[in-house]
Amino acid sequence: MKKLVLFFALLITVVSFAQKEQKRDLKFNKETNLIEVVYYHDNGAVSQTGYYTTDGKLQGEWLSFSADGEKTISGNYDNGKKVGKWFYYTKETVKEVDYNANVIANLKESEVKNKQGI
Repeated sequence: MKKLVLFFALLITVVSFAQKEQKRDLKFNKETNLIEVVYYHDNGAVSQTGYYTTDGKLQGEWLSFSADGEKTISGNYDNGKKVGKWFYYTKETVKEVDYNANVIANLKESEVKNKQGI
């Protein structure tokens, strides 16, 4: 029985350490009373940037990037809720989504043209 308990304790420890935590940098801004956060992909490239309130709610501009540095999402939060225009980027399209208190109010999709205008 003692060996079984020891085995499970070791297993839990190994599993706990095996779960990788996403790398991030935090900086508290005394003037705005917001916490600025930068998350990183495994390759070291920036994954997301944005702000939290001191009670953990998303606030202000948030940006997301792919592992190769391409912007994938931009938008704003107000007290933890999506507000205003949000943009979702792919290589082929840009989706413009209007949010009102975390609810989609309008959606528009556009094709992305290459440098030659095609």
